[in-house]
This record gives sequence, C-alpha cells and structure tokens, in this order.
Amino acid sequence: MKRLVINTINREKRYALLDQNEVEELYIEPLQLETKVGNIYLGIVEKVMPGLNALFVNIGEEKSGFLHKDKLQSYALEDDDKKEKRNLSSFVHQGERLLVQVEKDQTGTKGPRLTGIVELQGNYMVYLPYGNYLAVSKKITNQSVREQLKQNCARLLEAKEGLVIRTAAKDVDMAVLKKELTQLRVKYQQLYAASLLIKRPGVIQTEDQFLHKVRQVIQKMKSGEVIVDDTTVKKQLQPKDNVTFHLHTDQEAIFTSYGLEREIEKALKRIVWLDNGSYLIFDETEALAIIDVNTGKFSGKHQLQDTVLKTNELAAREVARQIRIRDLAGMILIDFISMEKEQDRIHILSVIKEALATDERQIKVIGFTPLGILQLTRKKTKVSLSEALQENCTVCHGTGKVLRAETVAFRLERELWSYRTRDEEAVLIEVTRDVVAVYTKEELQQLEESCAKHLVFDFIDRPKPSYQIKRFGPLKEMQV
Repeated sequence: MKRLVINTINREKRYALLDQNEVEELYIEPLQLETKVGNIYLGIVEKVMPGLNALFVNIGEEKSGFLHKDKLQSYALEDDDKKEKRNLSSFVHQGERLLVQVEKDQTGTKGPRLTGIVELQGNYMVYLPYGNYLAVSKKITNQSVREQLKQNCARLLEAKEGLVIRTAAKDVDMAVLKKELTQLRVKYQQLYAASLLIKRPGVIQTEDQFLHKVRQVIQKMKSGEVIVDDTTVKKQLQPKDNVTFHLHTDQEAIFTSYGLEREIEKALKRIVWLDNGSYLIFDETEALAIIDVNTGKFSGKHQLQDTVLKTNELAAREVARQIRIRDLAGMILIDFISMEKEQDRIHILSVIKEALATDERQIKVIGFTPLGILQLTRKKTKVSLSEALQENCTVCHGTGKVLRAETVAFRLERELWSYRTRDEEAVLIEVTRDVVAVYTKEELQQLEESCAKHLVFDFIDRPKPSYQIKRFGPLKEMQV
C-alpha cells in the first residue's frame, strides 16, 4: 500500500512516499533553499550576449537570470527558416521588458536559468500561452490513447498556444480538460495584466512548488493513504477516489512516528548496506556522482559469476531507489562489479532501466563504458538532499581529509630552518600537541641546533594538526 506522509507544521516542508513501508521518494524543502522554480517575473533585459546566444535578465533578485536564445518567446514564435543564422539582437534588445519564468534555481555563482516561454501547471496539463506545440506525456504508452488525446486537445487550442498533456489526463473526460484549459487561460491573462502595472523588475507570481509536487504525487496514487500534520494543508488537498486522508494529531512528530527521521539519516550516509551483505558507496562531487558496488560479506553459494550477477542485480534496484531518495542529478557513474559476459551486462542494464522507469525526472541511460562503468544522466532541477541539509566541514573544507601531523611537523621544520640566520635567541610557536609528538627529545634538540634557536612551544587545541610562529626574541620573554 502507498502511503504519503506530509510534514508542514514547522517551517521546513517535507514529504515522504512509502510503498509497502519502504521509502520510495523523499522531498525536503529547507526554508533557506526554498525553490523559485516556476515563479513568474517581469524582467528587464540587462545585457544581450550574441556570442553566447543568450541574454542576462534583471528579475529583481540578487543575481540576474540567464536566458538562452532557444527559450526566448520572440525567437520560438518566429517562422523564418533562417532564424538560427540571425543575430540575437534582431529578436531582443537591451532594456526590453519580458515576462519570464524560473526553470532552474541559482547555484553557487550562477544566477537562475530562465525561460521566456511561460508554463502554467494544471492537474491534467501544462499550458503554454505561446508554446506553439502539442505534446503527450511519454508515460502514456498506448499509441491509440496518445493519438486520441492529441487530436481532441488540438481542437481546443488557439493560434500559438501550446499544451503538454499529463499522464493523469488519460482517464479524464474531455469536458474536464476543456474546463481546466479555460481556467489556465484566464490565469495567464491576469498575470499579463499585472505585469503591465509594474514598473520595476520583480516577481508577479510565486509557485508553491511543494504543494504542487504533493498534488502530483496524490494524483498518481491509485490507492493508499495520505497523512498530514497541518489542518490548513489538508484542506488545500483535493479528495481522490481510493485515497484516504488523515490528520496526524499524536504528540510525537509525524516523521519520527513513521521512522522517517532515521531514513533521512541513512540517506546522508556514504555507505548503504544491501540485504545480502554487499554494499554501495556514494560519492558526490560538483561535476558528477559516483556509486561503487562492492560484494562485501556476500560470497554466494555457487561460482563467482553467480555471486557477481546477483550482487549487481540487487545493487541496480537499490541504486535506482537511492538516486530518487538522495535526489542525485546530472552525470551519474555506477561502477558495478566487473562482469565477463555481455549478456550479464545487458541484463543489468534492463534491470536498472526498469527500476528507473517510475522516476519522474528525465533520465537517459547511456550504457556501459569500455571499463565497465554504467553512465546515466538525470535532469537537475534543484540541489540534492545532501546539498540541502549539509554544508562543507570548516576543518577539511569538504574534502574529508586533513594534513597528517607528520606533514605539518616537516613544514614547521623547513620554516624554522629558513630563519636560521636571524640573531634572536628563541622563537615562540603556537602548536598542537600531535605535531610536537612527532619528534623525539633528541630530534627536538637537533632541530634547535639546526635553526640556532631555542624552541618554546605554546600548546593549543585545534581540530586538526597546525602551528603558527608567533614571534622571535630573548628566551626569558618567551616563557608561557
């Protein structure tokens, strides 16, 4: 049975989707990282960059947004076959007012990515006032149903309008779709009218992405239950057949009550153990995510290849689940245990494709490299779970490593040697005990002789081996 647990009673919004009590999806929206994806702004073109085929748009936020030529409304609606060869300045100019929407949040030094082709989300469709195309969700696999939906919806569209038909629309009467389309048209007209009244760049509509995501999850649930801890949110959710809604009123927090706090902790760990004793190692970098599969304690009952195949098969399914839970995106490399037979690699490829089929994000499974590493990409729309909940360690700066005490001691030794020609009698050094412990008593005496100075240590507490030369002078002034 599917169960959706929604936690919105506090400032941090979270939900977890469980299937047979196993976490299938985990979404956390911390207040400081609240997404702006879907927000609609009145923007003013700040700079046109023909060399990049893009422009920067001031939307009234901290950083200007980046808008590529392909996402510019005037370019998309142009019928000229030679428009690709025309200069960007023929489609837009500096200071021009544009209605834009955030496609991707700002990350690091990069501003948000924008589109001039505005989309309005509905339960059964995505309406594009100037999209100029019609598409049906790839999740609807029945070709006759796809064609029927496309033909019926095409008759509803006006010139230049666009529509993306959601999976949920396949079992809905056309009258319902027509009503929703009318509502979305009115909504856009109101937004456009509001933009005409604004003089400075700024937000026109904020999209509550959290509630939108929750509604999408509920829409796809064929049966199950929804448990929420906030009365206001419960009222905002539409009833659905075969799905029951409950208000969590226990004193114990909702995520704690359903064991989800523990699941979050597990999702932040580097190692994930599998049921057969094998394990996965997850490493996230700025460029890509790497997943390593290890046999661990699993040795199998028969030959080596049997052990390898069973481990890789189990790992493939868990990797797909972890990708969703951890919200890994961009380039993902999976280092499965080496398989000698091509048919085994083909089998694992089909297993992971099947496991990833339910993922809502756009995923492209590229295949195995000559070194046996599986490559895939997953569309990134927000930061991963670890990026949202964790920050780099101030001691190791995110590397997970610090210099050894011996390395720091040798650095101190070289620096002291460079001061050997100074006339002062002694030197005062702030240092952690582990650095001094590298030397024996005799080695410290040799160090004093080589630098021609008395060494006076002032021991300090630091989370990593370190030292600092404070000053030189007479020995009697150096006592601590």
